[in-house]
Amino acid sequence: MRLLFVADARSPIARQWIWYFVQAGEEVHLVSTFAAAPLAGLKSFEILPVAFSGAKPASGAGSRRGVVWGASTLGLRTALRHWLGPLTIPPAARRLRQIAQRVQPHLVHALRIPYEGMLAASAGLDVPLLLSVWGNDFTLHAPSTPLIAGFTRRALAAASALHADCERDVRLARRWGFAASSPSLVLPGNGGIRADVFSPAPSPANLPIVINPRGFRAYVRNDVFFESIPLVQRERPDARFVCASMAEEPRAAEMVKRLGVQAITHFLPPLPHESMAEQFRQAQILVSPATHDGTPNTLLEGMACGCLPVAGDLESIREWITDGQNGLLVNPADPSALADAILRGLNDPLLRAQAARQNAHLIQARASYTANMPAAQEFYRQMSLTKR
Repeated sequence: MRLLFVADARSPIARQWIWYFVQAGEEVHLVSTFAAAPLAGLKSFEILPVAFSGAKPASGAGSRRGVVWGASTLGLRTALRHWLGPLTIPPAARRLRQIAQRVQPHLVHALRIPYEGMLAASAGLDVPLLLSVWGNDFTLHAPSTPLIAGFTRRALAAASALHADCERDVRLARRWGFAASSPSLVLPGNGGIRADVFSPAPSPANLPIVINPRGFRAYVRNDVFFESIPLVQRERPDARFVCASMAEEPRAAEMVKRLGVQAITHFLPPLPHESMAEQFRQAQILVSPATHDGTPNTLLEGMACGCLPVAGDLESIREWITDGQNGLLVNPADPSALADAILRGLNDPLLRAQAARQNAHLIQARASYTANMPAAQEFYRQMSLTKR
């Protein structure tokens, strides 16, 4: 198959998905909306900025100014992209159409709706269009501005098929205009968990380590997470907290200092998958205090390594976690509730062992990369035979 991907090529999620098709011997072309290094084995690679993705953000904390904890979940830069970004789509779509005319793909796959799916749909390509939905495309981004809402509807109306990482987003896609008769595929956004990387330790972790793998995102309540730490510390002074991708985040350092928990909180830089897997294997608890989510890949990765997940009580997360059985679900805006769940997990080795067993079976049954990606490839083949 001759495949044309429209994606943010910086994303490990997108790269893992696309790499499968390169290795499988398909002819793969990639248009990236952000400057990034190309994958080896691509037939062609082009950078096509859209919604100011070519602009360089300010360095340091200023690049994230405008993020407000709680009610407001949009950073200043994201809000500006939502209001003005759609205006950049038509000229970028003309360029994408020229690329597609040269490539002549059998299938176009846009990995994410804003703005890759909007761009691909606006190009008016005469080939099947597959859209991937990422966790917050509908719950956070789509309703943010009238322009984003309109472009979301147009993208779904143009889509031949849909890939989502949770059943909830298939239902939401229908409400936003995705045809009831069009096919859908539900698989993790990166294709699934690679068992050769993410697997349990030979024996369960014996230290009370809590890991937050989410980094800083506008929809992840890290303020609540940090505020829960001293509450946990009162009962379990031996607990330690590990925060992924926060080593260069001044807001995290400031909050930890204010709460007086610097000695028990460790910030990590962004790590490769192999190193993150080792961090998961050393932890007993994984915390994901998100207010918007699909199926977070880091959640599945931690579950595959044996962590007990403590996550925001969201519809999409309930597709994976049954509260009290294979994880704990909490109000992500309540530090006391989060602290209570962390303590319950730390103090209950039987719950952790039960969850680890159930999650190992769950990951194997629903989130195996080696099982899911051949299914995705077959889905592509069926789509490539359809006519627009």
